[in-house]
Amino acid sequence: MHTNYEYYYNNDNTRNNLVYTSLISKDKQVFCQWYHNDGIYHGGKNEVVDPELMDEKFEREVKFLKIMRDEYPQHVPSYRLDYEWKKIYLEIDGIDFWNKADCKIENYDKVLPDWQEQMLEILHAHKELGIHKYSMHPSSYFIVDGKLKSMNYFFTYYNSESNVSIQEVESHLSVNRREKMKQHLETLNIQWNTPQTWETMDKLCWNSFRANYPQEFIENALNV
Repeated sequence: MHTNYEYYYNNDNTRNNLVYTSLISKDKQVFCQWYHNDGIYHGGKNEVVDPELMDEKFEREVKFLKIMRDEYPQHVPSYRLDYEWKKIYLEIDGIDFWNKADCKIENYDKVLPDWQEQMLEILHAHKELGIHKYSMHPSSYFIVDGKLKSMNYFFTYYNSESNVSIQEVESHLSVNRREKMKQHLETLNIQWNTPQTWETMDKLCWNSFRANYPQEFIENALNV
């Protein structure tokens, strides 16, 4: 690990990401997504252990980040790539949105008063591009010059791609997230091991995040 970077954790001392290894520069101006299975960072709770799957996640991140940067540059950070080490360096300004809010919903408005409007704009951009992004935790955003910047595109698919089952992407989900999803399977008529339409997966995704966002925002996100 480069001497100017350190492991990046959430304010509650949990891993910032379950797939890649999160690094941040000591001056908090650069966030690094290191698509590497680092046992120290993940504390033995590594989920994506297949090197080929890790490479595929890196390629997805690069692919969709580039698409967003080309079409909606205002919604994603500036970045540079290190293909040799599978690292993506994002230009940021301090810790992420969720950590700035001390991991509490009631603090979101204090951190960024118009965060809902900005986040919905990003969701509309995704819809315009025909992509479905499922890494929607509030830690997937940084704030730069008062603007939300979206990242974590490793768990993103085009409309035209073959559907997947939840079982196929379990390694992208925390145990807690899986349990939240299971609460909505019957209501949405979903089978865990059966491929679902992207629209159904969208509904399941947002319902699983009801503990992380105000209910009014969840309803608005579902209507995008």
